[in-house]
Amino acid sequence: MLAKAAITLGNGTFSIEDVEVKAPLKDEVLVKIMAAGLCHTDHDSLHWGRPVILGHEGAGVVVSVGADVNSVRPGDKVILNWAIPCGKCFQCQNQNQHICENNSPVVAGDALPDGQVSSGHARLESTLFKGKGIERSFNIGTLSTHTIVKEPAVVKYETEIPFSAASIIGCGVMTGYGSAVNTAKVTPGATVAVIGTGGVGLNVIQGAKISGAAKIVAIDINPTRLEMAKKFGATHTVLAEKTDKGLKKATQLVKEMTSNGGADFAFECTAIPELGAAPLGMVRNAGTAVQVSGIEEEVTIDMQLFEWDKIYINPLYGKCRPQIDFPKILELYSKGDLLLDEMVSSTYKFEALKDAFDDMLSGKNAKGVIIFES
Repeated sequence: MLAKAAITLGNGTFSIEDVEVKAPLKDEVLVKIMAAGLCHTDHDSLHWGRPVILGHEGAGVVVSVGADVNSVRPGDKVILNWAIPCGKCFQCQNQNQHICENNSPVVAGDALPDGQVSSGHARLESTLFKGKGIERSFNIGTLSTHTIVKEPAVVKYETEIPFSAASIIGCGVMTGYGSAVNTAKVTPGATVAVIGTGGVGLNVIQGAKISGAAKIVAIDINPTRLEMAKKFGATHTVLAEKTDKGLKKATQLVKEMTSNGGADFAFECTAIPELGAAPLGMVRNAGTAVQVSGIEEEVTIDMQLFEWDKIYINPLYGKCRPQIDFPKILELYSKGDLLLDEMVSSTYKFEALKDAFDDMLSGKNAKGVIIFES
């Protein structure tokens, strides 16, 4: 079948092109994408140096399935999951499905091997661009009207929720919420500092609030984002200065707002390498610092920041177990405890993808979402 997809050649640009999507094989699912969320990783993928169909957040409807697929059937609503577990390896068996040994996520610089047919990696030849197979970002490529994925990449749901809100669960919401709830395990009555209040940071705030944190301090250089943070659960805010190296001034303010020498938990959600050590400075002795944003560059850290007994964690995807965590998030949404509709600041037609990227980069949106025609 013919479909439309946002394609980058890896040179910093993209265009919306016609692609041919093949019928699913025995372990595959064909999904009609109804909505796709945007995050900074999507913009980063423009520079991966190879042709890729963009997008790794999405929700849609199953069109058809392969003969061996049992968890979904045509007509089911699904959320897509980019960290695809095999269910059999050591990490999957130890509840670390997000770091599956067989299906580790394809990231910047890691090209998908030709003909890859593992339990999580998508077949290049299942989607053709100009007659040749093309990689889908993180094996799902949600900035496309249709996509072929492996069965473990979809989670069925029946919750009454707009596709726009459902689409953002599979990365931004899960990463932030999961970092607070699954990774750090924020405790009731705790004090929490969150550096960076974009889509991920706002969901760290929501996760901390749901966990019962008593004081949540949001830190950002954008006053508009700090106002958003209050809406999602921040009790205090710090407007940081761009010239504040390592956020030392902001750290002092956080310590003045908290007791026992600093926050119990601090989260870095900016992806700025210079701030990789900042959460260590904000937590008390024996506190927990979490580097949420996935910095993958060399960072110099003063080891005195670890004094004393501080814990520093660098998790992936909020330790996501899709079949467990997505239903929990949807239940919290249904109860009104987790705000998702409010997280979607703006929606865009597919043809306005450039505008959506521009608004994201300017910090205008908590989350921007592409809505596909039904």
